[in-house]
Amino acid sequence: MIVPFETLPPESRIWVYQSNRSFREEELLLIQEGLTQFLNQWTAHNQALEAAFDLPYNRFIILGLNQEKTHASGCSIDASVRFIQQLETQFGILLLDKMNVTFKQGDFFAYKSLEEFKKMAKEKAITKSTVVFNNLVDTVEAYQNFWEVPAEESWHNRFFK
Repeated sequence: MIVPFETLPPESRIWVYQSNRSFREEELLLIQEGLTQFLNQWTAHNQALEAAFDLPYNRFIILGLNQEKTHASGCSIDASVRFIQQLETQFGILLLDKMNVTFKQGDFFAYKSLEEFKKMAKEKAITKSTVVFNNLVDTVEAYQNFWEVPAEESWHNRFFK
């Protein structure tokens, strides 16, 4: 059962999927429709899951699950990954590749491989104050407070030593 994202409790579980590019306007509408349909039928052991989504910057998909009501099962998590894979195929985007980094450069977003990001840090093309997206956050509270942070405040900091 889908609920507004902002109503999820702070300890709700989240999954962050970053796209290798921004969603086009027409894609965004289809993605929203698909997510609404998927989350409305998402279950674990035949129990509806209270879930929500957020699409920050038209570039990320954040799935949220209120685990106070029902916990996700292995099968329900697998179903969500299959849904994300379907979006990848439908729109020709990458969402599951965790070996990439998205960060801000002024008003723009950069999407680079981890190797390119390391090289940029070494060459001082980016700094510890570069705003990065820490896609390892796993609760609503962490998403709200530690997802979009300077590199020095995330796991990315190790590339600046």
